[in-house]
Amino acid sequence: MAEKKPKIFVLDTNVILHNCRAIYAFQENDVVIPITVLEELDKFKKNEDELGWNSRNFTRELDALANETIFSKGVSLGESLGRLFVKTLPHYPEIVKKAFSEQIPDHRIIATAVLMKEEHPDRTVVMVSKDINLRMKAKSIGLIAQDFENDKIKDIGRIEEGVKVYDGIAIEYINRLYAKHTNECTILPKEIGLPEFSTHEYFVLQSGNTSVMAYYSPVTKKISRVNKSRVMGIEPRNSEQAFALHSLMNDDVKLMALTGTAGTGKTLLALAAALEQHENYDQILLARPIVALGNKDLGYLPGGEKDKIKPYMLPLFDNLQVIKQNLRYNGARINAIDEMLADGTLEISPLAYIRGRSLSHVFFIIDEAQNLTPHEVKTIITRAGEGTKIVFTGDIQQIDSPYLDIYSNGLSHLSAKMKGQLLFSHMNLVKGERSELAELASRLL
Repeated sequence: MAEKKPKIFVLDTNVILHNCRAIYAFQENDVVIPITVLEELDKFKKNEDELGWNSRNFTRELDALANETIFSKGVSLGESLGRLFVKTLPHYPEIVKKAFSEQIPDHRIIATAVLMKEEHPDRTVVMVSKDINLRMKAKSIGLIAQDFENDKIKDIGRIEEGVKVYDGIAIEYINRLYAKHTNECTILPKEIGLPEFSTHEYFVLQSGNTSVMAYYSPVTKKISRVNKSRVMGIEPRNSEQAFALHSLMNDDVKLMALTGTAGTGKTLLALAAALEQHENYDQILLARPIVALGNKDLGYLPGGEKDKIKPYMLPLFDNLQVIKQNLRYNGARINAIDEMLADGTLEISPLAYIRGRSLSHVFFIIDEAQNLTPHEVKTIITRAGEGTKIVFTGDIQQIDSPYLDIYSNGLSHLSAKMKGQLLFSHMNLVKGERSELAELASRLL
């Protein structure tokens, strides 16, 4: 039986911009970087965002690996890995000319994959791109094309689970949790037939028509009752929101993912909890990635820098206004919020402005985190110093980045990879509470 030869993977520019270490993700197979990709990466190298960072780091990595053989025999990517090649385009394949009239970068990358297939008819050539249209184009002329799968989450279903309900619990245990001195009334999981969980767990215990909202602490290893508590004038409207607020106020939780569809109250709850605990932190940071509006980047928007970013930050200020409206009979608290905004104790800004800052004793909320890459999420978390709590909120079904999806975005990655960690909690909000009209539209339209 003939030995199976390694495959050849031809990478698109967006794969490198998504993950600057993507070349190491293909095991024993060879990796080809079209020269066109290097030309495109050069356009991003001065950017101060994630794309620029990945472009520069890949270029440094390539420079460390490269020698004169990278254009011919290739260079080794390491033990048990394949070889890396940079390929020029000596001629333009006829099949690409006929299929696509313009010689744009995308088509030159496809042309490089065609040449690899012609030069190595005995090996499988695969073009890897995060651009769906480019993959379709490649497939239309007989190429194998696939997405970059290395950092995709397989089991996405559990991220979107709602509140767990454990039925058939003996009424005596539920009554015990409802006892007058709630803080002293706890039960062990084994008493009601539940496992000893490894992390923070929220669920409903039910006995017939009687139920109680409950929380398991991995620190005390006991189950206690969760109350619906008003925070900064915001009162939870359902068990999901009550659990989310409990976790947001829990000092044992240092990292939290708060997912859910629009109108479930993710950002509002996070901001209310942060303001309620402001005395425990030096600063409250509320940030979100800038995603272009109507295909217009900041350069097209009128005004100075503050005017340009204002439209992107309005949803965050809207949530702050909701809190103020709920505190309308408490002038002292409203004044305190205004003072925090004035002196910078409460800061609302684009995520790019937070890059490189120290995050010690900070309550940090990152909104719309589904538009971040796994690497961006990692970069934010690794900047956390002592006394910092980080909360990522977002809807993994509503992604604006063309190169991220429900399986590969940073919020899904965080929720799946951190599950079971002692410092982490994840809560998914399902029930919309924005308004009866919004709920109706979400359900029927």
